[in-house]
Amino acid sequence: MAIVGRFAPSPSGRMHLGNVFSALLAWLSVRSVGGTMLLRIEDLDPARCREEYAMQIKDDLRWLGLDWDEEQTPQSRRTAAYAEKFDYLAAQGLLYPCYCSRDALRAASAPHERDGESVYPGTCRNLTDAERAKQTKKPSWRIRVPDEDFTVADGVQGAYRVNLAHDCGDFVVRRADGVYAYQLAVVTDDATGGVTQVVRGRDLLASAPRQVYLLRLFGADAPQYYHVPLLIDKSGRRLSKRDGDLDLGALRQTMKPEAVIGRLAFAAGLTASNAPISAAELASVFSWNKVRKQDLVIRDYWRV
Repeated sequence: MAIVGRFAPSPSGRMHLGNVFSALLAWLSVRSVGGTMLLRIEDLDPARCREEYAMQIKDDLRWLGLDWDEEQTPQSRRTAAYAEKFDYLAAQGLLYPCYCSRDALRAASAPHERDGESVYPGTCRNLTDAERAKQTKKPSWRIRVPDEDFTVADGVQGAYRVNLAHDCGDFVVRRADGVYAYQLAVVTDDATGGVTQVVRGRDLLASAPRQVYLLRLFGADAPQYYHVPLLIDKSGRRLSKRDGDLDLGALRQTMKPEAVIGRLAFAAGLTASNAPISAAELASVFSWNKVRKQDLVIRDYWRV
């Protein structure tokens, strides 16, 4: 089967090393087997995403030597496609309005022991028409999930099994402000692009069973997932766009792309040293069997 992979950054700031790490592994996994690489700009949130950041991301990827074969339509221009999927789910009787505030949900729900994420308690699931008519808050929309186990055979983390009803609860597919939620948009775009392989950070592993559920409802096959280690600091906090010394804007002033790639390859476990290497050279020796599973304290591999 032909491999189709993708890198799907959010243009809410300059890429940092954690973003580049995921992009590199996604690119290597595709290029090492002669597959097709897609780029998708995930600009769903109009309050945080900017066109200039999208342009910076593309420029940084080219500088690193991480090319792509096709650019998918940005999510901000895909509203009609998401609305079609939303309407399909609604016609199946799977959606309902939710009037809960974030504060109310935090008070009503205990974090799930594995990932610290709150489980939706189903507060609005069975409201009557009369009870809904009394609400004054604009609702978000949730999808009903089955009391069923979903297992994702992740290529890095191994088997990941959750019961959607017990470990997640009904999740949001459209926000109260009308913006379609990440889960629905990503599934729609992956199915449209024929994506067969998804490489992304381990922090998104909990999303995979929800997306498998949505794909099943839409009659689409689930991709092979690879949830890669996060780059963290010594306190265990993952890198973010606040870590300015480790973003591409700062690194491009002092380093060549081969040096960046070489250090990330060493951190991943792909090479025996952090010697400079191009992405193209690295593709010839890439194997998922070499990639580390545990999160990486990046200062152990990086000196700036």
